[in-house]
Amino acid sequence: MDRATVIYSDEALLNTPVTLTNCDREPIHIPGSVQPYGFLLCLDEQTKRVVHASANTAPLIGVPAEELLGNGLERLLGASTLAEVEQLWTGLAETPKLLGTRLDQLPDQPYYKLITHRYDGLLWVEFEPVAEVVTAPFDLASLNVALGHMLGAGSVLEFCQFAVDQLRTITGFDRVVMYRFAEDASGEVVAEAKREDLEPFLGLHYPATDIPPQARAMYLKNWLRFIPDVSYVPAPLVPVMHPAANRPPDMTYAVLRSVSPIHLQYLRNMGVAATMTISIIQEGKLWGLITCHHLTPRLVGYELRELCLFIGKTFSALLKTKQQQDDYAYQLHIRETQARLFEQISRHDNFVEGLYKRKPTVMDVFDCGGVAICFEGSIITLGNTPTQPQLEELRTWLQLNMKQDLFRTNSYVQQNPAGIAIRGTASGILAISLAQDPGDYIIWFRPELIQTVTWAGKEQKAEVMQDGLLHLSPRQSFAAWSQEVDNTALPWRDMEVAAAEEIRLHLSDVRLKIFNELQTRAASLSKLNTELERSNDELDSFAYVASHDLKEPLRGIHNYSIFLLEDYADQLDADGVSKLQTLVRLSQRMEALIESLLQLSRVGRQELVVVPTNMNEVLEEVLDMLHPRFEQTNTKATVLGPLPTLRCDKVRIREVLNNLLTNAMRYNDKPERLISVGTAPADARGPRGTGNPADYYVFCVQDNGIGIDPKHHDSIFKIFKRLHAQDKFGGGTGAGLTIARKMVERHEGELWLNSVPGQGTTFYFSLSKHL
Repeated sequence: MDRATVIYSDEALLNTPVTLTNCDREPIHIPGSVQPYGFLLCLDEQTKRVVHASANTAPLIGVPAEELLGNGLERLLGASTLAEVEQLWTGLAETPKLLGTRLDQLPDQPYYKLITHRYDGLLWVEFEPVAEVVTAPFDLASLNVALGHMLGAGSVLEFCQFAVDQLRTITGFDRVVMYRFAEDASGEVVAEAKREDLEPFLGLHYPATDIPPQARAMYLKNWLRFIPDVSYVPAPLVPVMHPAANRPPDMTYAVLRSVSPIHLQYLRNMGVAATMTISIIQEGKLWGLITCHHLTPRLVGYELRELCLFIGKTFSALLKTKQQQDDYAYQLHIRETQARLFEQISRHDNFVEGLYKRKPTVMDVFDCGGVAICFEGSIITLGNTPTQPQLEELRTWLQLNMKQDLFRTNSYVQQNPAGIAIRGTASGILAISLAQDPGDYIIWFRPELIQTVTWAGKEQKAEVMQDGLLHLSPRQSFAAWSQEVDNTALPWRDMEVAAAEEIRLHLSDVRLKIFNELQTRAASLSKLNTELERSNDELDSFAYVASHDLKEPLRGIHNYSIFLLEDYADQLDADGVSKLQTLVRLSQRMEALIESLLQLSRVGRQELVVVPTNMNEVLEEVLDMLHPRFEQTNTKATVLGPLPTLRCDKVRIREVLNNLLTNAMRYNDKPERLISVGTAPADARGPRGTGNPADYYVFCVQDNGIGIDPKHHDSIFKIFKRLHAQDKFGGGTGAGLTIARKMVERHEGELWLNSVPGQGTTFYFSLSKHL
């Protein structure tokens, strides 16, 4: 509402009862009556003769209004005072001028303040009675301190609180509140100074209809409105109609102007007996009101009202500076938090973790209730957010409806009626897209505005008038406002939207940098992979050729050593025989190692022959082959339930089972060696996470043998790694588990173990279901 706003009143409502249905069109600027604590005279601009007088002159000064009409002010004032008044007429406009004087022509010569202004073709003279001729309306030193506090306020809310505190101290009103208007013209009590026993109004909100447009326009033109007794009986003008218009005179700037009966009823419903309201105007628009209430009638002198008006205008003049301070402080918070967040992002290998792992998080950048980070199929939440299923629905909606890289609304329900389910946490939504592909977003949430308002004081039931109509009152107004802002959150400020856009651009730069680095790394890895494949092929070929070609001369060494022992042992002393026996043993050992190396090279070189395989049959074949050795070592093997049929390389898996069962038998020092074979529990998982029943078969081989210390659980899979001397537990090359693991990995699975020294070992191996 600015000064150019048209007053939307209906002069046809003159002499019509004002109700809740027509009060928004009530012509409050031409009430045709005054508040009776003073009296009013209107003079013709040319003749300076009275053309209007309020009907209460008789009880106040003993002269009927009719007797004053047609006369000049000499009927009340002496010659010297008349001369002073004549000087006031010069240059007089809407801004009032004040003159204190006695009404010398009256018998008791009462003292009055004369408040004069010129408007609507009339000279207005309002008479306010004064008890004392000389008064000290204010303490200049105290005012200086008060203004100092206001100047030093660090925020708009602190500024508001200083103002209401000072005005209550100066005026003595029971309650003083600062009422701030929102963009939609609704209002909120943002500061309050009151008697301790009064119910608080701080935090209450009111709909725009509580102050109709014509009243707002009046507040813009007339900065201060005073009602010393809300139960007054209006004193009509005599005559009521303007001498040059078919209406009462326009009392916009009149101090004594009678006010709307609806407003008076509103005040009485609150228990208020006297009130004063000061406009807060910023750049020609009504920013808010300072409203003073008293529970008993209270007459505040004109000079004191002028002082309050001075404070109100000073507040208005300083307000923009305080708002700029608030904006600067909030902007600084956003910038500093943003900078720290960006620094965190740069320190994380996974930039998404930098958004939420440590403080500050992406939620701390600006005011919100919660945040959801939707990235690569997962949703990470901070603060108060909708549930995961609701977030999935929101993400789907954004994919279909978010046309730009940024989306904002303070009423999601208006965009999507299904949003009513999440209004408690997400009436307000601010979302940015993280990629060209839909689905990756950062979404900030604000709760429904009603959820964020603190209800001041105790509950009150609605009052009912005798005709069945509801009274207007603060709490009923709050309820009306609550209905108006249903499904609505605080709007997103431009600086918040700009910060979200900066975050989006920064993350785009980070992702582009990561993409470029990955491209470079991928090219390098591709080159290395090609070289490694070539090297591996060469190594496999070398290992195959070397192991194959070495076997022949080693076999010759072994055979000739046997021949020497058989043919010449009687010609050698004991030391010579021992050396030949050692040569035979070493050649056997070397041949076994070369055979293991040959098998390992074949595992990597040969393609899998994947066929449907009945694991029961494979296990039966292995157990049948090992049966003689099991009998020799008193080993008992138990098969736990039927095994599945799966697609695998039957020969390789048979070798895996053979190795695991042989080790279970070999590394055991118990009188009775026990082995169990079967499928593993459904929750068995490998170090890399394989084992989910939907994707893998998992088998286990368990024994009651010597066990393996956890520190060796990784090293036992290394080629030719032995944990015991060669002459213990039946020897072995130390390559079996290496080969078994490689065979399992060729089946996209894992081989791992669980073991405690002295309590046995369980080996697990997983095989993919998707070969």
